[in-house]
Amino acid sequence: MKLSILMPVYNEEERIADALKQALAVDYPCEIELVVVDDGSRDGTGEVLGRADDARLRVITHQRNAGKGAAIKTAVDSAEGDYMVILDADLEYDPQDIPRLLAPVLDGRATVVYGNRTFGSHSAYSFWYVMGNKGVTMAANVLFNSYIGDLETCFKLMPVELYRSLEVRSRGFGMEAEVTGKLLRRKIRPYEVPISYRARGREEGKKITWKDGVEAIWILGRERARRRPAVSSAR
Repeated sequence: MKLSILMPVYNEEERIADALKQALAVDYPCEIELVVVDDGSRDGTGEVLGRADDARLRVITHQRNAGKGAAIKTAVDSAEGDYMVILDADLEYDPQDIPRLLAPVLDGRATVVYGNRTFGSHSAYSFWYVMGNKGVTMAANVLFNSYIGDLETCFKLMPVELYRSLEVRSRGFGMEAEVTGKLLRRKIRPYEVPISYRARGREEGKKITWKDGVEAIWILGRERARRRPAVSSAR
């Protein structure tokens, strides 16, 4: 099995070198590739990426910022792996957790795996951010009669062809809700494993806002209201 690690990047000059180093240093249980999409960064991100040298790394550049969903689409279109997982470049997620997401797949227990943040005590957490995340996740559970713990998690691992078949249209952060909504419509319930998480504050570059939460709930409602259920390609 080959895993494609997809990293969307926008204005992360201070963190991208560490993000690449951490992602490539993990002892993965399978072959990997790291596909980085520089989504129109206006700082020195592109220069840092240009100096990176690893056979497992590929860099794709958007001339203009198009949003996380658009960056992931570009990465997925280029991916050569059997499975994919998204890894943001902001250092909030620890790539050392990725083998934990792979374990249920490799032993045949799951096809889609989400990394579940527990939102324990941490000085960088925003009360409203956590409550917003829980609210969006609850909306998904109510709409689709499911029980997942963390819809907005970055760590979503699934077959590359499954993601492509979802035909995600959201270009921004709404892609998280769209992916989950479409999976749940197909009766695909993500298998969840606990992961570590270190949230950064707005002053450190946190980009998601309350408007993204409102959009997520609207997207979930839209997906639930679709008349014809999508055909499942995974069990």
